[in-house]
Amino acid sequence: MEGEGWEPAAVVAVVTEPRFAQRYREYLEEEKLLHGQHRVQRMPDGTVALPVLGAGLPERHLSELSRRVAPGSTCRLARLLDPVPSKRAQSCSPAQRLCLQVSRWVASQGVTWSAALEADLPRSWQRHGNLLVLSEDCFKAEQWRNLEPELWATVASALGVQRLAKRGRVSPDGARTPAVTLLLGEDGWVERVDNGIRYTLDVTRCMFSFGNITEKLRVASLPCAGQVLVDLYAGIGYFTLPFLVHAAAAFVHACEWNPHAVVALRRNLELNGVLDRCQIHFGDNRKLKLSNIADRVNLGLIPSSEEGWPIACQVLRKDAGGILHIHQNVESSPGKVLQPPGSSEMEEEHWPCPQQIITNHRGSGATRDSRRKGLSVATKPEWRRWAESAETRIAALLQQVHGEAWKTQILHIQLVKSYAPHVDHIVLDLECRPCPLVG
Repeated sequence: MEGEGWEPAAVVAVVTEPRFAQRYREYLEEEKLLHGQHRVQRMPDGTVALPVLGAGLPERHLSELSRRVAPGSTCRLARLLDPVPSKRAQSCSPAQRLCLQVSRWVASQGVTWSAALEADLPRSWQRHGNLLVLSEDCFKAEQWRNLEPELWATVASALGVQRLAKRGRVSPDGARTPAVTLLLGEDGWVERVDNGIRYTLDVTRCMFSFGNITEKLRVASLPCAGQVLVDLYAGIGYFTLPFLVHAAAAFVHACEWNPHAVVALRRNLELNGVLDRCQIHFGDNRKLKLSNIADRVNLGLIPSSEEGWPIACQVLRKDAGGILHIHQNVESSPGKVLQPPGSSEMEEEHWPCPQQIITNHRGSGATRDSRRKGLSVATKPEWRRWAESAETRIAALLQQVHGEAWKTQILHIQLVKSYAPHVDHIVLDLECRPCPLVG
């Protein structure tokens, strides 16, 4: 569940003269229309505003108030842009507030509230400023269909946002397009700030990876001054931007084939003032024409970036080589291992510094046995086996691509997050250098 505080959103209120306010209140309470999460407010002109549930009040209620409940009263609707939360609302959890508000509104629409409907309310969500993305496992009951679209205004008001969307399954289209439906609002563009970097994206078109914050922090601390990088799976700039903004990379070639992500990436480069130090390569990175240019290559694709390994070897500098940052999901047996707090897939809290899982500084003559001994006991055997297998295969690819032998060294294995039960998202830092000519 999101831990952010509640921020009141604009609500609709019925406005009348003070002497009629109590009669209005009694009627609205009887009809289950009064918005119990906001206080009755006095307006600048001396009138009184009584917040109501939903996006408005049907004409029959307005007529009833002005003609029968309080004859001669002025009755109009107004939007309270800065409603004051009631004491009860301030003491409720977001889930309790949502249940209370939706149940009252549903009852006002003539629908019987039930335990099944309550169980169908969301228990988790992601907040992006004034837009909230609901989880996919809510509002599935058929009864909700008859209450749309007014239902979404009530949900948004209860959770303190102006826009609402609902998440579905990620599309298996290679571009990881999220199946997010906008329920309330005109667009899905949002902005987030992570580690001083501004990211903007359309949540209905692109994904924002909350669980990767530890790796973004680690990337930001790498010594990249003067270096050229190739980011083979740039997305909206998750790693491209930390490399440029904090790690001081001289230039980044950012590859991305999702057109919506490319739009967001360009905006983000402009927002952070680094557009002049990045070239976007739109399309399939396997067809990339670059070669012999990179000091580092980032392969930030899961479950596997293996299809990008050949091109990663191709873009490394032939004279000096460089470092590959290879992301991978690795299946492993249950067991304790050092893991950064807050690194689960849905976590929104930012952990202040990256956890060093393995750091292995060696001479160029290290053997595979000595490399294995250099790995920290905090690692899992499955991680080590995969890293050593990847190292062997990358070495073969380098020789195939460049026509000569290269030496490789496992520098570091980083746990990013637990992706699923017994599946770990890790990053292998692999140093790749051409062998010096003999004679």
